[in-house]
Amino acid sequence: MSVTDETICAVASAPLGAAQGIVRVSGADAVAILQSVLPQPLELSPQASRRLPIDLPLAQPLGVVQGAALVWPTNRSYTGQPAVELHLPGCLPLLDAAVETLVHAGARPARPGEFTLRAFLAGRLDLTQAEAVLGVIDADDQRSLELALDQLAGGLSAPLSRLRGRLLDLLSHLEAGLDFVEEDIEFISQAELGGALDGALQELSTIRSQMTDRSSTADLPLVVLRGRPNAGKSRLMNALAGSEAAIVADVAGTTRDPVHAQASFGGHQVRLADTAGMETGRNDIEHLAQTAGLDADRRAVVRLVCWDATDGPPPASPADSTPTLRVQTKVDLLPEQPSEAEAEGWIATSSLSGEGIERLKQAIAAKLDQTQHRDTGSVAGTAARCSASLDQAIEAIEQARAVSEAGGGEELVAAEMRIALTALGEVTGEIYTDDILDRIFSRFCIGK
Repeated sequence: MSVTDETICAVASAPLGAAQGIVRVSGADAVAILQSVLPQPLELSPQASRRLPIDLPLAQPLGVVQGAALVWPTNRSYTGQPAVELHLPGCLPLLDAAVETLVHAGARPARPGEFTLRAFLAGRLDLTQAEAVLGVIDADDQRSLELALDQLAGGLSAPLSRLRGRLLDLLSHLEAGLDFVEEDIEFISQAELGGALDGALQELSTIRSQMTDRSSTADLPLVVLRGRPNAGKSRLMNALAGSEAAIVADVAGTTRDPVHAQASFGGHQVRLADTAGMETGRNDIEHLAQTAGLDADRRAVVRLVCWDATDGPPPASPADSTPTLRVQTKVDLLPEQPSEAEAEGWIATSSLSGEGIERLKQAIAAKLDQTQHRDTGSVAGTAARCSASLDQAIEAIEQARAVSEAGGGEELVAAEMRIALTALGEVTGEIYTDDILDRIFSRFCIGK
């Protein structure tokens, strides 16, 4: 018996006192296990789902508890397996006792996200919809809830699946032409191929743009750059973001309000914030700039403390709860010699030469891995996971279009299309690895 065939159970309602709570059971033996703990026989139909009143015996001093059982005896449940939901009084000790009773009868406690994982493996959901389940659970405002519900209803996976189907049809025409290359048969003309690729590119670009909008940079983890005026923060942020997001000047105090840019480190989509140089405000404007910088610092998931290498040995940084990386900037202006700061844990960088930038990106990714529990698990989580795959699909279709326009062989166009199809399959879950599943479902709570 595989792990997914084992019968699992868990409290599925929120861990709060309520009028009613839910215990969920899923697996081949779900109905049999429920029947084994009840004193009365269940009046079940072998094919139809039913709601039945039950008297559930629990350990003393709880005794017999009245409730209801919703029974799905076939594979037409959420998990794609026989399943049961026990609706009982919402007392937490009582619900825990019900789980303990079911475990003694042969079920095992469910792992985080295991019910939704089974729904995915059974084809009831794709990966984007599975992530939307977590988005619904974690939604803390109306907009987040609406976006998650739209994604759960197929608002993202449906257009991707349609597009993938059209690309598969197009690839089949190309490969049929390759099979009959010596025959005077044209399965698809160059004009039709070009038009189909143009349409795919436009649709992919639209989906990519919509996903960026869904992820809403305000929902992304915040990485804040702090340091004295003219410490190289703005140039460093541009180097990390790969764009000219912040104005760079040799004049101290160029940055007033926090300047933001989006970046990706080790699969984590983040929002970078370049803040005003840390100093005592001499007027109202500078005081407001310092206040804005402190506010951004309080919301930071990761802080980068920047120090100009030409200002001598950096001072010790006070420790607090925010994960912090100490970054020495402008090391290209130093003579060629070992840096004492690096030995003390500072990361030596040069935004001009690129020295240390990759090392810093890896260090930021490592910090984000450690604080993954702070990342939003909703629709923004889908954008963070899928953006690279969508970019790869767009690049492959663009390359296929260029090869086709240049009169290259159809086998080269077909090769690029296979790359695009693989990338799209990674988004919706037609193609997945255990690592991807672990990363997604480990963020769920038990019972979901």
